[in-house]
Amino acid sequence: MKFAKAITKYVRISPRKARRAAGMIRGLDVVEAVIQLTYDKTKGAKLLKKTLNSAIANAETQLDINRNQLSIHEVRVDEGPTLKRAKSRCRGGRSPIMKRMSHFTVVLEAK
Repeated sequence: MKFAKAITKYVRISPRKARRAAGMIRGLDVVEAVIQLTYDKTKGAKLLKKTLNSAIANAETQLDINRNQLSIHEVRVDEGPTLKRAKSRCRGGRSPIMKRMSHFTVVLEAK
């Protein structure tokens, strides 16, 4: 089997929110997955669609496979580094703010 892969790193969205969009398209055909992500209104779907389009372009240019013959083999959202910030609180205290990042991996296979 032939596989095409695309990775997007350091995306500023928490992995928990991005995994919702990844769960929607897991196991679908590529054409259906693009339609699902296009009409989903979440930020994770918009960012994951960019990675999916990159994987499709990789398959078409490097492997010479038509997009109608592709299906999603693997969608993975891993945790990236966390930016640690602080918010001032009363009486000189502070509370942490964790700005989480994600790494997206999309692997496509030819049917």
